[in-house]
Amino acid sequence: MGVKHVAVLMGGFSSERPVSLSSGNACADALEAVGYRVTRVDVARDIATVLLELKPDVVFNALHGPFGEDGRIQGILDYLEIPYTHSGVMASALAMDKAVAKAVVKAVGVPVAEARVLNRFDFTNEHPIKPPYVVKPVAEGSSFGVIIVKEDQSHPPQVITSSEWRYGDRVMAERYVYGRELTCAVMGDVALGVTEIVSKANSFYDYDSKYAVGGSEHILPAQISPKIYQKIQTLALKAHQAVGCRGVSRSDFRYDDRFSEDGELIWLEINTQPGMTPTSLVPEMAAHAGHSFGEFLKWMVEDASCLR
Repeated sequence: MGVKHVAVLMGGFSSERPVSLSSGNACADALEAVGYRVTRVDVARDIATVLLELKPDVVFNALHGPFGEDGRIQGILDYLEIPYTHSGVMASALAMDKAVAKAVVKAVGVPVAEARVLNRFDFTNEHPIKPPYVVKPVAEGSSFGVIIVKEDQSHPPQVITSSEWRYGDRVMAERYVYGRELTCAVMGDVALGVTEIVSKANSFYDYDSKYAVGGSEHILPAQISPKIYQKIQTLALKAHQAVGCRGVSRSDFRYDDRFSEDGELIWLEINTQPGMTPTSLVPEMAAHAGHSFGEFLKWMVEDASCLR
Protein backbone atom coordinates (compact mmCIF):
# COMPACT_ATOMS: atom_id res chain seq x y z
CA MET A 1 0.00 0.00 0.00
CA GLY A 2 1.27 3.48 -0.87
CA VAL A 3 1.02 6.70 1.10
CA LYS A 4 -2.13 6.86 3.21
CA HIS A 5 -4.71 9.41 2.13
CA VAL A 6 -6.06 11.24 5.19
CA ALA A 7 -9.14 13.47 4.99
CA VAL A 8 -9.02 16.04 7.80
CA LEU A 9 -12.56 17.07 8.71
CA MET A 10 -12.76 20.63 10.04
CA GLY A 11 -14.99 23.68 10.24
CA GLY A 12 -18.54 22.40 10.22
CA PHE A 13 -21.54 24.35 11.46
CA SER A 14 -21.35 24.41 15.26
CA SER A 15 -20.48 27.40 17.47
CA GLU A 16 -16.94 26.03 17.55
CA ARG A 17 -16.35 26.33 13.79
CA PRO A 18 -13.42 28.82 14.12
CA VAL A 19 -11.64 26.58 16.64
CA SER A 20 -12.17 23.54 14.43
CA LEU A 21 -10.70 25.32 11.40
CA SER A 22 -7.64 26.25 13.45
CA SER A 23 -7.29 22.69 14.82
CA GLY A 24 -7.87 21.12 11.42
CA ASN A 25 -5.33 23.23 9.55
CA ALA A 26 -2.69 22.67 12.25
CA CYS A 27 -3.27 18.91 12.06
CA ALA A 28 -3.30 18.87 8.25
CA ASP A 29 0.04 20.73 8.12
CA ALA A 30 1.62 18.33 10.61
CA LEU A 31 0.25 15.20 8.90
CA GLU A 32 1.63 16.38 5.54
CA ALA A 33 4.99 16.99 7.22
CA VAL A 34 5.16 13.36 8.42
CA GLY A 35 4.37 11.99 4.96
CA TYR A 36 0.61 11.53 4.57
CA ARG A 37 -1.40 12.68 1.57
CA VAL A 38 -3.91 15.08 3.10
CA THR A 39 -7.20 16.55 1.92
CA ARG A 40 -8.71 19.35 3.99
CA VAL A 41 -12.51 19.08 4.15
CA ASP A 42 -14.64 21.95 5.42
CA VAL A 43 -17.65 19.94 6.52
CA ALA A 44 -21.09 20.82 5.15
CA ARG A 45 -24.37 18.90 4.93
CA ASP A 46 -23.12 16.98 1.87
CA ILE A 47 -20.21 15.41 3.79
CA ALA A 48 -21.23 11.81 2.96
CA THR A 49 -21.20 12.56 -0.78
CA VAL A 50 -17.87 14.38 -0.52
CA LEU A 51 -16.24 11.46 1.31
CA LEU A 52 -17.63 8.91 -1.17
CA GLU A 53 -15.95 10.86 -3.96
CA LEU A 54 -12.68 11.40 -2.06
CA LYS A 55 -12.33 7.78 -0.91
CA PRO A 56 -9.79 8.53 1.86
CA ASP A 57 -8.06 5.70 3.72
CA VAL A 58 -8.64 7.43 7.06
CA VAL A 59 -10.62 10.38 8.38
CA PHE A 60 -8.91 12.59 10.96
CA ASN A 61 -11.78 14.17 12.85
CA ALA A 62 -10.87 17.73 13.84
CA LEU A 63 -14.47 18.87 14.26
CA HIS A 64 -15.62 20.36 17.58
CA GLY A 65 -19.07 20.78 19.07
CA PRO A 66 -22.45 19.35 18.01
CA PHE A 67 -22.42 17.06 14.95
CA GLY A 68 -18.62 16.73 15.11
CA GLU A 69 -18.26 15.19 18.55
CA ASP A 70 -21.72 13.97 19.54
CA GLY A 71 -21.79 10.71 17.57
CA ARG A 72 -23.45 11.94 14.39
CA ILE A 73 -20.41 12.27 12.12
CA GLN A 74 -19.09 9.04 13.67
CA GLY A 75 -22.30 7.25 12.60
CA ILE A 76 -21.88 8.49 9.02
CA LEU A 77 -18.26 7.30 8.97
CA ASP A 78 -19.27 3.88 10.32
CA TYR A 79 -21.95 3.64 7.62
CA LEU A 80 -19.44 4.59 4.93
CA GLU A 81 -16.90 2.15 6.43
CA ILE A 82 -14.14 4.78 6.59
CA PRO A 83 -11.79 4.36 9.59
CA TYR A 84 -11.66 7.46 11.79
CA THR A 85 -9.79 8.88 14.78
CA HIS A 86 -11.07 9.62 18.29
CA SER A 87 -14.13 8.06 19.91
CA GLY A 88 -17.01 6.19 18.31
CA VAL A 89 -20.76 6.83 18.25
CA MET A 90 -21.71 5.76 21.78
CA ALA A 91 -18.79 7.31 23.66
CA SER A 92 -19.10 10.56 21.67
CA ALA A 93 -22.82 10.85 22.39
CA LEU A 94 -22.32 10.03 26.08
CA ALA A 95 -19.48 12.49 26.57
CA MET A 96 -21.30 15.31 24.77
CA ASP A 97 -24.22 15.06 27.22
CA LYS A 98 -22.64 16.42 30.40
CA ALA A 99 -25.39 15.08 32.66
CA VAL A 100 -25.21 11.54 31.29
CA ALA A 101 -21.41 11.54 31.35
CA LYS A 102 -21.46 12.60 35.01
CA ALA A 103 -23.82 9.73 35.87
CA VAL A 104 -21.63 7.20 34.03
CA VAL A 105 -18.35 8.22 35.68
CA LYS A 106 -19.96 8.62 39.11
CA ALA A 107 -21.05 4.98 38.88
CA VAL A 108 -17.39 3.89 38.73
CA GLY A 109 -16.32 6.04 41.67
CA VAL A 110 -15.20 9.26 39.99
CA PRO A 111 -16.18 12.23 42.24
CA VAL A 112 -18.57 14.75 40.66
CA ALA A 113 -20.36 17.87 41.91
CA GLU A 114 -24.07 17.83 42.74
CA ALA A 115 -26.13 19.13 39.83
CA ARG A 116 -29.64 19.52 38.51
CA VAL A 117 -30.73 19.40 34.86
CA LEU A 118 -33.76 21.42 33.83
CA ASN A 119 -35.38 23.20 30.93
CA ARG A 120 -34.04 26.72 30.53
CA PHE A 121 -37.57 28.13 30.81
CA ASP A 122 -37.77 26.69 34.32
CA PHE A 123 -35.18 29.26 35.39
CA THR A 124 -37.69 31.68 36.88
CA ASN A 125 -37.08 34.01 39.82
CA GLU A 126 -35.83 31.24 42.11
CA HIS A 127 -32.43 29.60 42.06
CA PRO A 128 -32.60 25.92 41.02
CA ILE A 129 -29.91 25.09 43.58
CA LYS A 130 -28.23 27.09 46.32
CA PRO A 131 -25.68 29.65 45.01
CA PRO A 132 -22.86 29.68 44.14
CA TYR A 133 -23.41 27.44 41.13
CA VAL A 134 -22.46 27.15 37.48
CA VAL A 135 -24.98 27.09 34.64
CA LYS A 136 -23.87 24.97 31.65
CA PRO A 137 -25.63 23.98 28.43
CA VAL A 138 -25.87 20.19 28.57
CA ALA A 139 -24.44 19.67 25.06
CA GLU A 140 -21.92 22.40 24.19
CA GLY A 141 -18.15 22.65 24.34
CA SER A 142 -15.45 25.34 24.64
CA SER A 143 -17.28 26.87 27.64
CA PHE A 144 -20.00 28.33 25.40
CA GLY A 145 -22.97 29.46 27.49
CA VAL A 146 -21.25 28.85 30.85
CA ILE A 147 -22.33 31.31 33.55
CA ILE A 148 -21.09 31.49 37.14
CA VAL A 149 -23.83 32.51 39.60
CA LYS A 150 -22.28 34.06 42.70
CA GLU A 151 -23.44 33.72 46.29
CA ASP A 152 -24.88 37.21 46.50
CA GLN A 153 -26.88 37.01 43.25
CA SER A 154 -30.58 37.41 44.06
CA HIS A 155 -32.00 35.54 41.05
CA PRO A 156 -30.87 33.27 38.18
CA PRO A 157 -29.27 34.88 35.10
CA GLN A 158 -31.99 36.35 32.91
CA VAL A 159 -30.16 35.60 29.64
CA ILE A 160 -31.01 31.88 29.99
CA THR A 161 -34.70 32.46 29.24
CA SER A 162 -34.12 35.22 26.68
CA SER A 163 -34.14 34.99 22.89
CA GLU A 164 -30.37 35.63 22.94
CA TRP A 165 -29.74 32.15 24.35
CA ARG A 166 -28.66 29.78 21.56
CA TYR A 167 -27.24 26.78 23.37
CA GLY A 168 -30.27 24.48 23.59
CA ASP A 169 -33.11 24.17 26.07
CA ARG A 170 -31.55 21.62 28.45
CA VAL A 171 -29.24 23.27 30.96
CA MET A 172 -27.44 22.07 34.06
CA ALA A 173 -27.02 23.92 37.32
CA GLU A 174 -23.95 22.48 39.03
CA ARG A 175 -22.51 23.31 42.44
CA TYR A 176 -19.61 25.72 42.03
CA VAL A 177 -16.35 24.12 43.11
CA TYR A 178 -13.69 26.53 44.34
CA GLY A 179 -10.07 26.00 43.56
CA ARG A 180 -7.62 25.27 40.79
CA GLU A 181 -8.35 24.22 37.21
CA LEU A 182 -6.56 20.98 36.32
CA THR A 183 -6.75 18.77 33.26
CA CYS A 184 -5.34 15.44 32.16
CA ALA A 185 -5.32 13.76 28.75
CA VAL A 186 -5.49 10.04 28.01
CA MET A 187 -3.77 8.57 24.95
CA GLY A 188 -4.95 5.02 24.28
CA ASP A 189 -4.78 3.42 27.71
CA VAL A 190 -2.17 5.76 29.19
CA ALA A 191 -2.84 8.92 31.21
CA LEU A 192 -0.50 11.74 30.19
CA GLY A 193 0.67 14.61 32.41
CA VAL A 194 -1.52 16.88 34.52
CA THR A 195 -1.68 20.56 33.55
CA GLU A 196 -2.86 23.44 35.72
CA ILE A 197 -4.62 26.18 33.78
CA VAL A 198 -4.37 29.73 35.10
CA SER A 199 -6.71 32.14 33.32
CA LYS A 200 -5.11 35.52 32.78
CA ALA A 201 -8.06 37.84 32.33
CA ASN A 202 -11.13 35.96 33.51
CA SER A 203 -12.36 34.16 36.59
CA PHE A 204 -12.66 30.83 34.80
CA TYR A 205 -11.32 29.02 31.72
CA ASP A 206 -13.74 30.48 29.16
CA TYR A 207 -13.56 30.61 25.35
CA ASP A 208 -11.08 33.52 25.25
CA SER A 209 -8.86 31.91 27.89
CA LYS A 210 -8.80 28.69 25.86
CA TYR A 211 -8.07 30.05 22.41
CA ALA A 212 -6.63 33.58 22.58
CA VAL A 213 -2.84 33.71 22.59
CA GLY A 214 -1.86 34.66 26.13
CA GLY A 215 -5.39 34.01 27.41
CA SER A 216 -4.14 31.48 29.92
CA GLU A 217 -0.97 30.02 31.37
CA HIS A 218 -0.46 26.26 31.22
CA ILE A 219 1.66 24.85 34.05
CA LEU A 220 2.90 21.38 33.09
CA PRO A 221 3.53 19.44 35.20
CA ALA A 222 1.03 20.95 37.64
CA GLN A 223 2.62 21.99 40.92
CA ILE A 224 0.60 19.70 43.18
CA SER A 225 1.51 16.79 45.44
CA PRO A 226 2.48 13.50 43.75
CA LYS A 227 -0.51 11.88 45.49
CA ILE A 228 -3.05 14.29 43.92
CA TYR A 229 -1.20 14.24 40.57
CA GLN A 230 -1.46 10.45 40.38
CA LYS A 231 -5.06 10.49 41.58
CA ILE A 232 -6.01 12.82 38.70
CA GLN A 233 -4.29 10.52 36.21
CA THR A 234 -6.13 7.51 37.65
CA LEU A 235 -9.51 9.28 37.52
CA ALA A 236 -8.93 10.56 33.96
CA LEU A 237 -8.17 7.02 32.76
CA LYS A 238 -11.15 5.65 34.70
CA ALA A 239 -13.49 8.23 33.10
CA HIS A 240 -12.04 7.54 29.63
CA GLN A 241 -12.70 3.82 30.03
CA ALA A 242 -16.13 4.17 31.67
CA VAL A 243 -17.44 6.39 28.85
CA GLY A 244 -15.86 4.04 26.29
CA CYS A 245 -13.54 6.60 24.70
CA ARG A 246 -10.99 5.65 22.07
CA GLY A 247 -7.85 7.41 20.88
CA VAL A 248 -7.42 10.63 22.82
CA SER A 249 -9.62 12.29 25.45
CA ARG A 250 -9.14 15.00 28.06
CA SER A 251 -10.78 15.18 31.50
CA ASP A 252 -11.14 18.46 33.37
CA PHE A 253 -11.07 18.79 37.16
CA ARG A 254 -11.38 21.34 39.96
CA TYR A 255 -9.12 20.97 42.99
CA ASP A 256 -9.91 22.93 46.14
CA ASP A 257 -6.81 22.89 48.35
CA ARG A 258 -7.66 26.00 50.39
CA PHE A 259 -7.99 24.11 53.67
CA SER A 260 -5.84 20.99 53.24
CA GLU A 261 -3.53 19.36 50.71
CA ASP A 262 -5.99 16.49 50.19
CA GLY A 263 -8.74 19.06 49.65
CA GLU A 264 -11.64 18.33 47.33
CA LEU A 265 -11.01 16.95 43.84
CA ILE A 266 -13.98 17.03 41.45
CA TRP A 267 -14.24 15.72 37.87
CA LEU A 268 -16.07 18.20 35.63
CA GLU A 269 -16.32 16.68 32.14
CA ILE A 270 -14.59 14.69 29.43
CA ASN A 271 -13.73 16.00 25.98
CA THR A 272 -13.52 13.41 23.18
CA GLN A 273 -12.34 15.95 20.56
CA PRO A 274 -9.74 18.06 22.42
CA GLY A 275 -8.46 21.15 20.65
CA MET A 276 -5.40 20.83 18.45
CA THR A 277 -4.60 24.52 18.03
CA PRO A 278 -1.18 26.07 18.80
CA THR A 279 -2.46 27.02 22.29
CA SER A 280 -4.17 23.68 23.00
CA LEU A 281 -3.50 21.54 26.04
CA VAL A 282 -3.34 18.00 24.68
CA PRO A 283 -0.48 18.54 22.18
CA GLU A 284 1.49 20.09 25.06
CA MET A 285 0.83 17.04 27.25
CA ALA A 286 1.85 14.70 24.43
CA ALA A 287 5.09 16.68 23.92
CA HIS A 288 5.77 16.50 27.67
CA ALA A 289 5.45 12.69 27.35
CA GLY A 290 7.99 12.70 24.51
CA HIS A 291 5.71 12.70 21.45
CA SER A 292 6.27 15.41 18.84
CA PHE A 293 3.10 16.89 17.33
CA GLY A 294 3.62 14.94 14.10
CA GLU A 295 4.30 11.66 15.93
CA PHE A 296 1.25 12.19 18.13
CA LEU A 297 -1.03 12.73 15.13
CA LYS A 298 0.55 9.78 13.30
CA TRP A 299 -0.31 7.57 16.28
CA MET A 300 -3.93 8.77 16.06
CA VAL A 301 -4.12 8.04 12.32
CA GLU A 302 -2.63 4.56 12.71
CA ASP A 303 -5.04 3.89 15.62
CA ALA A 304 -8.09 4.80 13.48
CA SER A 305 -10.87 2.26 12.91
CA CYS A 306 -14.61 1.91 12.37
CA LEU A 307 -17.16 0.89 14.99
CA ARG A 308 -14.98 2.32 17.76
